[in-house]
Amino acid sequence: MKKTILLFVTVFIFSYVSAQEGSTSVKIFSNFNYDMSTEDGEDAFKEFEIKRSYLGYSYRIDDRFSTKITFDVGSNSAGSANTVFLKIASLKWKTSDKLTLNLGMVGTKNFKFMQKAWGRRYIEKSAQDKYKWANSADVGFTADYKISDNLTLDAQVLNGEGFKKIQSDDGLFRGGVGVTYNAGNNLSIRLHQDISPRSTYDDMHEAQRITTAAIAYKTDNMTIGAEMDRMENIDNVVDTEQEMISLYGAYKMSDKYTFFARHDDASETNQEGSYTIYGVERKIVKEVTIALNMQSWTDDSAEGSEEENTLFLNFEYKF
Repeated sequence: MKKTILLFVTVFIFSYVSAQEGSTSVKIFSNFNYDMSTEDGEDAFKEFEIKRSYLGYSYRIDDRFSTKITFDVGSNSAGSANTVFLKIASLKWKTSDKLTLNLGMVGTKNFKFMQKAWGRRYIEKSAQDKYKWANSADVGFTADYKISDNLTLDAQVLNGEGFKKIQSDDGLFRGGVGVTYNAGNNLSIRLHQDISPRSTYDDMHEAQRITTAAIAYKTDNMTIGAEMDRMENIDNVVDTEQEMISLYGAYKMSDKYTFFARHDDASETNQEGSYTIYGVERKIVKEVTIALNMQSWTDDSAEGSEEENTLFLNFEYKF
């Protein structure tokens, strides 16, 4: 009952703001998947899914101020479907030609660069999001400072728990700083460090740090991206670390068809595995995209384990 009321209120608010001056947006991710790794005598698992729905509204107040609100409709950690979360509720303040601030429930800087380079969020999250190293949105503020036409510096101070949780009792903020260099129209490079401070001050605890190096190269027909992520002092415990590498690319074969592939080496993380995806994407119209793809997971913690293969037909439709 509570879930139904919350969904009704969300739809009511979205319908109200749609009638106001501004712009609205809807984006939906769905898929059909079929388990290809079943053994003889077992029934192959198959299902239709609605993975995510985003309802958004943005409004430009004047040349300096604008606002944005986004509702994220999907499953929560308990597994229930169609739970509504407030993902973005931000005020954007363009203080000058060089400095822009975002305040409130904001999109974080941790993996936005890589997610844009990967470009297929409707199929799978980018690596740090997929393996839960960072959150896509949180309460706090971000700042972007344009040093030159090619170089941008950014920083953020956040609650650290993400948009689905409230601030923890320790009251510690999660911070980060990054720099992005655009070498012309094709090549971009990014370095970022995320810092989660410790709440216990002794020899066994230290600030958790996630260091990221990423690169993206793009032409009219091709995109190639790579990222390397390293986490030190996991959960603030000294002398613990994880590493992962994610490689991805796409080749546009025609105006309608694009071949894409990705490989994540997460063997040095808590997941202890590797993930591979490859497939073909078709743009039906500007607002509708489908992709037939194979997704594979290999459990590196078990010697001799075989790939688990799942065939997906993914859909993204937006307006």
